[in-house]
Amino acid sequence: MYPILELKSGREKSVINRHPWLFSGAVKTFPKAQNGDIIAVCDNKAKVLGYGFYSPNSQIVCRFFHFGVEEDIRSKEFWLSKFKRAYSLRKDLVITQNTNAFRLVHAEGDFLPGIVCDIYKDTAVLQILVKGTEKLVEIYVECLKDLGINYVYAKTKTSSHEIENIVQTGWLTANGETMIEILENGIKFIVDIEKGQKTGFFIDQRENRQLLRDLSKGKKVLNTFSYTGGFSAYAIKGGASLVHSVDISKDAIRLCEENIALNSPTTIHGSCVADCFDYLKTTEEMYDIIVLDPPAFAKNAKSVPNACRGYKELNMMGIKKVKSGGLIMTYSCSQNIDKVLFQKIVFGAAADVGRNVKILKHLEQPMDHPVNIFHPEGEYLKGLLLLVE
Repeated sequence: MYPILELKSGREKSVINRHPWLFSGAVKTFPKAQNGDIIAVCDNKAKVLGYGFYSPNSQIVCRFFHFGVEEDIRSKEFWLSKFKRAYSLRKDLVITQNTNAFRLVHAEGDFLPGIVCDIYKDTAVLQILVKGTEKLVEIYVECLKDLGINYVYAKTKTSSHEIENIVQTGWLTANGETMIEILENGIKFIVDIEKGQKTGFFIDQRENRQLLRDLSKGKKVLNTFSYTGGFSAYAIKGGASLVHSVDISKDAIRLCEENIALNSPTTIHGSCVADCFDYLKTTEEMYDIIVLDPPAFAKNAKSVPNACRGYKELNMMGIKKVKSGGLIMTYSCSQNIDKVLFQKIVFGAAADVGRNVKILKHLEQPMDHPVNIFHPEGEYLKGLLLLVE
């Protein structure tokens, strides 16, 4: 028997429609439970609608991992079946001899809320997002071992640590390597899983990096917010005539240079430690292709107005610095800014600069970052390939 959360009358629809987030405003009676406990969510007639992780300190008071009647949800077999389905999808669609880095678990997208799991060669890196998943982490490690992954490293977002009191970090198995050489579409990268952003590498741009590779032959390319040089390495492999990488982090640029040297010892790459806004504002260079891939400007709904101004300013600068007939790959990974709003922001930037701009392609996250159709919020990465006249 699990602690029971009772919904207000008329608030059952989102649960019946399988949205995995339950907000506190829909609750009539809160359960007698601790943070991270598994709870049963019932309608006002005591019918159990589903089970999830309880988060009393969050606006999202429950994250569902199972809808309908109870199964043996505490057993390893229940969770292993979810991990096996997730792995099967990646094995069929993503993993090849040329790619050994991929997202195995994409939280709600794989019906495993509160956890992200990226695989780098023989190592899994977990982002534990809620207390409920932390309480089950030993089972998750066993599931990963059953899939043949023997090294597991845990990371925690600052917000998760503060709101959810998550303390699990570091190795959950025997210690492996924290600097891992991976292969992505045949290109080598060194990933720092300990000190790197997120889980160490931005796997979600794999397909968009390949697109840049296809477009780069003979082109002069600028990669802003370059981090460890993902787009840059692909542009060079694609035959770019010159590639510039710009990031405010010295450590990121150092690793970027190592990654470029690992693949293509070349003189056509130049790196710069600088604020990307300042670089775009002051550089006299004009580029054939510019990549604008900033960090999330909107961390929450309250920050959306300021984020919109930031994205507009960035895109205005990019549009000014691309040659006539040149391309811009522009992105937002802010979950609170949807693709419609993002396109409106870019429209405003183009209108204010006064150049003709065409959308050639809408860009998005790859297949190992699936979107639960009942949870559209999971479609966080949106981008546009622009032609600027």
